[in-house]
Amino acid sequence: MAALGSVASAIGVLHAREATAALPGSADRPAYLPADEAADRLFLSFDAVAADVYWLRAIQHYGTERRSDRAGDRFGQLEPLLSLTTTLDPHFNIAYRFGAIFLALDPPLGPGRPDRAIALLEKGLAANPARWQYAHDVAFVHYWHTGRFDEAARWFERAAAMPGAPGWLRPVAATTRVAGGDRAGARMMFSELVTSADRHVRQAAERALAQLRALDEIDRLTMIIERFRGSTGREPQGWQDLVAAGLLQAQPVDPAGLPYQYAPRARVVTLGTDSPLWPLPPAFRRR
Repeated sequence: MAALGSVASAIGVLHAREATAALPGSADRPAYLPADEAADRLFLSFDAVAADVYWLRAIQHYGTERRSDRAGDRFGQLEPLLSLTTTLDPHFNIAYRFGAIFLALDPPLGPGRPDRAIALLEKGLAANPARWQYAHDVAFVHYWHTGRFDEAARWFERAAAMPGAPGWLRPVAATTRVAGGDRAGARMMFSELVTSADRHVRQAAERALAQLRALDEIDRLTMIIERFRGSTGREPQGWQDLVAAGLLQAQPVDPAGLPYQYAPRARVVTLGTDSPLWPLPPAFRRR
């Protein structure tokens, strides 16, 4: 009963704050976010409950902005919400790890701020120095989003040296240092991550593996187009020309089942912008 009373009191505090100044939930609502330093005083001993609420707000904000087609600054409340959540609860594992994924995703799926994703993970590592996962995730952001493979290797090595780190991290670190950006090394890393106990990490790894398959397929389609160009002396105007020439059986689709796009003037094969795999990571677009 005492525990229930504490939760009810905490909800009452949060409700009172929202009644006087709205917590951010969507782009068109007024935003009130107390400074991180003030949050501990504001919520007294109910920090964990408040952190849960702000984490839900972060998810809601991200989902709303991801569906939005408005121009201008999007995801503007995402980083402040994640910062406040992890200040209220410095051990909120999922807020650090999944929040970093949100922040690092390229537009239109996210704000495209790998630097802020790394800062969030470094904050998590400072508060939880035994968690090798945060060092690993910093390496992942560098590897997949910034293309700074030297930094990725350094962070993989740091993660591998931490207590409890899995044995596969050391070979990943070595592969990254020797052949940064190599898709084979990326597949090795993501193939290990799909076995993670963390559902969100698994989902991110599964998407990355599908993106790698798409990149390989785009390379294959580009070679087929070059073969058609060399044998006919002209540019194909669409997939139907390649099907008619016997070079393809049908219009090619990506691993998500959506058609690849081909622009004859630009001579490039791309994912459709409606594909859940779009955009592809810049560092891996060429072998």
